[in-house]
Amino acid sequence: METRDRLANIGLLGAAAVAWVLVAVVVTSRDPYADSVAGYQGALLIGLAVGLTCAPLAWLVVFARHRRIAYQGDWFRAVRRGAWIGLFCAVIVVLRLVDAFQWPIVLFLAAIFLVAEITLSAER
Repeated sequence: METRDRLANIGLLGAAAVAWVLVAVVVTSRDPYADSVAGYQGALLIGLAVGLTCAPLAWLVVFARHRRIAYQGDWFRAVRRGAWIGLFCAVIVVLRLVDAFQWPIVLFLAAIFLVAEITLSAER
């Protein structure tokens, strides 16, 4: 692991901590039913916080799986996977906000995101 990898991990986790603090501020101070924008802001912040948290963790999992060797493109895939997970969480929050949350819909969306990631991650 090089210094740039450590700094990227620390930077992303620090940004995730800031995003989680913003989530806590929005969740504790605003009512999504009284203010219609608050729910969507909360969904966006939760998706951002989850994505920023998952990206360095995804890179660390791949780094450990590759026996502590960082290959070219690992960061790109980790950020993409973090973005998929963050988008999925934001969609779940929005579905819950508009009272459209149902398990078949969530499982279908999970399958779509999984197939998209598998397709983009295929070795050529």
